[in-house]
Amino acid sequence: MNYPELKRNLEKRGYKASVFSVKEEAANYLQEKIVKRNIAFGGSMTLQQLGLYEKLKEKNAVLWHWHQTTAVLPLAQQADVYMSSVNGLSYNGEWVNIDGTGNRVAALIYGPKEVYLVVGRNKIAPDLDSALDRAKNIAAPLNAKRLNADTPCAVKGDRCYDCDSPGRICRVTAIFDYKPNGIEHYEFVIIDEDLGY
Repeated sequence: MNYPELKRNLEKRGYKASVFSVKEEAANYLQEKIVKRNIAFGGSMTLQQLGLYEKLKEKNAVLWHWHQTTAVLPLAQQADVYMSSVNGLSYNGEWVNIDGTGNRVAALIYGPKEVYLVVGRNKIAPDLDSALDRAKNIAAPLNAKRLNADTPCAVKGDRCYDCDSPGRICRVTAIFDYKPNGIEHYEFVIIDEDLGY
Protein backbone atom coordinates (compact mmCIF):
# COMPACT_ATOMS: atom_id res chain seq x y z
CA MET A 1 0.00 0.00 0.00
CA ASN A 2 1.36 3.39 -0.98
CA TYR A 3 0.31 5.37 2.10
CA PRO A 4 2.11 8.61 1.10
CA GLU A 5 0.12 8.72 -2.14
CA LEU A 6 -3.17 7.94 -0.36
CA LYS A 7 -2.37 10.73 2.10
CA ARG A 8 -1.75 13.15 -0.81
CA ASN A 9 -5.00 12.11 -2.48
CA LEU A 10 -6.94 12.80 0.73
CA GLU A 11 -5.20 16.15 1.20
CA LYS A 12 -6.15 17.17 -2.37
CA ARG A 13 -9.77 16.64 -1.33
CA GLY A 14 -9.43 18.93 1.70
CA TYR A 15 -8.73 16.36 4.43
CA LYS A 16 -5.78 16.00 6.74
CA ALA A 17 -4.31 12.51 7.02
CA SER A 18 -2.03 10.74 9.47
CA VAL A 19 -0.65 7.24 8.99
CA PHE A 20 0.34 4.84 11.76
CA SER A 21 1.86 1.36 11.75
CA VAL A 22 -0.19 0.00 14.64
CA LYS A 23 -3.42 0.87 16.44
CA GLU A 24 -1.66 1.71 19.72
CA GLU A 25 0.28 4.54 18.03
CA ALA A 26 -2.93 5.92 16.53
CA ALA A 27 -4.79 5.72 19.85
CA ASN A 28 -1.94 7.53 21.65
CA TYR A 29 -1.90 10.22 18.95
CA LEU A 30 -5.63 10.86 19.34
CA GLN A 31 -5.44 10.75 23.14
CA GLU A 32 -2.73 13.45 23.11
CA LYS A 33 -4.40 15.57 20.42
CA ILE A 34 -7.97 15.66 21.77
CA VAL A 35 -8.18 17.07 25.31
CA LYS A 36 -10.96 18.89 27.21
CA ARG A 37 -13.48 18.55 24.40
CA ASN A 38 -17.03 17.29 23.97
CA ILE A 39 -16.72 14.19 21.80
CA ALA A 40 -19.37 12.03 20.16
CA PHE A 41 -18.76 8.61 18.63
CA GLY A 42 -20.53 7.05 15.69
CA GLY A 43 -20.98 3.29 15.76
CA SER A 44 -17.65 1.72 14.83
CA MET A 45 -15.97 -1.57 15.57
CA THR A 46 -12.67 0.12 14.67
CA LEU A 47 -13.06 2.66 17.48
CA GLN A 48 -14.06 -0.17 19.82
CA GLN A 49 -10.93 -2.17 18.89
CA LEU A 50 -8.72 0.84 19.65
CA GLY A 51 -10.35 1.31 23.07
CA LEU A 52 -10.85 4.98 22.22
CA TYR A 53 -13.99 5.48 24.31
CA GLU A 54 -12.14 4.49 27.48
CA LYS A 55 -8.96 6.38 26.55
CA LEU A 56 -10.62 9.63 25.49
CA LYS A 57 -13.10 9.83 28.38
CA GLU A 58 -10.16 10.25 30.77
CA LYS A 59 -9.75 13.90 29.67
CA ASN A 60 -12.93 14.61 27.70
CA ALA A 61 -16.71 14.40 27.90
CA VAL A 62 -17.59 11.50 25.59
CA LEU A 63 -20.96 10.39 24.23
CA TRP A 64 -21.44 7.01 22.59
CA HIS A 65 -24.78 5.28 22.25
CA TRP A 66 -23.00 1.91 22.48
CA HIS A 67 -22.05 2.77 26.09
CA GLN A 68 -25.00 4.98 27.02
CA THR A 69 -28.50 5.11 25.54
CA THR A 70 -29.74 6.03 22.09
CA ALA A 71 -31.00 9.26 23.68
CA VAL A 72 -27.50 10.67 23.11
CA LEU A 73 -27.77 10.29 19.31
CA PRO A 74 -29.19 13.79 18.65
CA LEU A 75 -26.39 15.34 20.74
CA ALA A 76 -23.71 14.04 18.36
CA GLN A 77 -24.14 16.89 15.90
CA GLN A 78 -23.62 19.39 18.71
CA ALA A 79 -20.30 17.86 19.82
CA ASP A 80 -17.00 19.68 19.29
CA VAL A 81 -15.47 16.48 17.93
CA TYR A 82 -17.06 13.55 16.10
CA MET A 83 -15.26 10.23 15.71
CA SER A 84 -16.14 7.34 13.47
CA SER A 85 -14.78 5.17 10.69
CA VAL A 86 -15.69 4.46 7.09
CA ASN A 87 -17.15 1.41 5.35
CA GLY A 88 -14.98 1.93 2.28
CA LEU A 89 -12.18 4.36 1.32
CA SER A 90 -11.01 4.63 -2.27
CA TYR A 91 -7.33 5.05 -3.01
CA ASN A 92 -8.32 8.29 -4.78
CA GLY A 93 -9.75 9.71 -1.53
CA GLU A 94 -13.49 9.23 -2.03
CA TRP A 95 -15.24 7.29 0.71
CA VAL A 96 -18.50 5.60 1.60
CA ASN A 97 -20.59 5.07 4.72
CA ILE A 98 -23.84 3.13 4.96
CA ASP A 99 -26.22 3.75 7.87
CA GLY A 100 -29.50 2.43 9.14
CA THR A 101 -30.47 5.45 11.23
CA GLY A 102 -28.33 8.08 9.51
CA ASN A 103 -26.80 9.44 12.70
CA ARG A 104 -23.22 8.83 11.56
CA VAL A 105 -23.73 10.21 8.09
CA ALA A 106 -25.49 13.32 9.44
CA ALA A 107 -22.71 14.15 11.91
CA LEU A 108 -20.02 13.50 9.30
CA ILE A 109 -21.63 16.07 7.01
CA TYR A 110 -22.70 18.85 9.36
CA GLY A 111 -22.41 19.96 12.97
CA PRO A 112 -19.13 19.15 14.72
CA LYS A 113 -16.11 21.45 14.35
CA GLU A 114 -13.73 18.50 14.04
CA VAL A 115 -14.09 15.01 12.61
CA TYR A 116 -11.65 12.11 12.91
CA LEU A 117 -12.11 8.97 10.83
CA VAL A 118 -10.05 5.99 12.00
CA VAL A 119 -9.47 3.57 9.14
CA GLY A 120 -7.75 0.18 8.97
CA ARG A 121 -6.01 -0.95 5.77
CA ASN A 122 -8.73 -3.53 5.09
CA LYS A 123 -11.17 -0.69 4.30
CA ILE A 124 -9.01 0.79 1.54
CA ALA A 125 -10.13 -0.06 -2.00
CA PRO A 126 -8.62 0.73 -5.42
CA ASP A 127 -11.47 2.99 -6.58
CA LEU A 128 -14.90 4.33 -5.63
CA ASP A 129 -16.82 1.40 -7.16
CA SER A 130 -14.71 -1.03 -5.13
CA ALA A 131 -15.17 1.05 -1.96
CA LEU A 132 -18.95 1.02 -2.47
CA ASP A 133 -18.91 -2.72 -3.17
CA ARG A 134 -16.89 -3.26 0.00
CA ALA A 135 -19.36 -1.19 2.04
CA LYS A 136 -22.38 -3.11 0.70
CA ASN A 137 -20.98 -6.64 0.49
CA ILE A 138 -18.47 -6.84 3.34
CA ALA A 139 -19.14 -4.19 6.00
CA ALA A 140 -22.95 -4.20 5.87
CA PRO A 141 -23.44 -7.99 6.16
CA LEU A 142 -20.94 -8.18 9.05
CA ASN A 143 -22.67 -5.31 10.85
CA ALA A 144 -26.11 -6.84 10.22
CA LYS A 145 -24.86 -10.12 11.70
CA ARG A 146 -23.37 -8.30 14.72
CA LEU A 147 -26.70 -6.55 15.30
CA ASN A 148 -28.68 -9.80 14.88
CA ALA A 149 -30.69 -8.16 12.11
CA ASP A 150 -33.40 -10.28 10.53
CA THR A 151 -31.97 -9.97 7.02
CA PRO A 152 -30.62 -12.38 4.39
CA CYS A 153 -27.16 -10.83 4.63
CA ALA A 154 -27.04 -11.40 8.40
CA VAL A 155 -28.17 -15.02 8.07
CA LYS A 156 -25.85 -15.92 5.19
CA GLY A 157 -23.11 -13.39 5.98
CA ASP A 158 -21.85 -13.36 2.43
CA ARG A 159 -23.20 -10.30 0.57
CA CYS A 160 -25.95 -7.70 0.25
CA TYR A 161 -29.25 -9.05 -1.07
CA ASP A 162 -30.81 -5.57 -1.47
CA CYS A 163 -33.63 -6.87 0.70
CA ASP A 164 -36.82 -5.14 1.76
CA SER A 165 -36.69 -6.57 5.27
CA PRO A 166 -37.92 -4.33 8.13
CA GLY A 167 -34.60 -5.17 9.82
CA ARG A 168 -32.57 -3.79 6.92
CA ILE A 169 -29.62 -1.72 8.17
CA CYS A 170 -28.68 -0.30 4.74
CA ARG A 171 -31.01 2.70 4.58
CA VAL A 172 -28.67 5.62 3.92
CA THR A 173 -25.64 5.43 1.62
CA ALA A 174 -23.40 8.50 1.57
CA ILE A 175 -20.53 9.01 -0.86
CA PHE A 176 -18.08 11.73 0.11
CA ASP A 177 -16.21 13.27 -2.81
CA TYR A 178 -14.54 16.11 -0.88
CA LYS A 179 -14.40 17.45 2.67
CA PRO A 180 -17.77 18.99 3.58
CA ASN A 181 -17.75 22.77 4.01
CA GLY A 182 -18.13 24.11 7.53
CA ILE A 183 -16.14 21.46 9.39
CA GLU A 184 -12.87 23.10 10.45
CA HIS A 185 -10.69 20.01 10.92
CA TYR A 186 -11.38 16.73 9.09
CA GLU A 187 -8.72 14.08 9.55
CA PHE A 188 -8.21 10.50 8.45
CA VAL A 189 -6.21 8.41 10.92
CA ILE A 190 -5.03 5.50 8.80
CA ILE A 191 -3.59 2.39 10.42
CA ASP A 192 -1.60 -0.34 8.69
CA GLU A 193 -3.66 -3.09 10.35
CA ASP A 194 -6.96 -4.79 9.58
CA LEU A 195 -9.55 -3.14 11.83
CA GLY A 196 -13.32 -3.16 12.02
CA TYR A 197 -15.64 -4.21 9.25
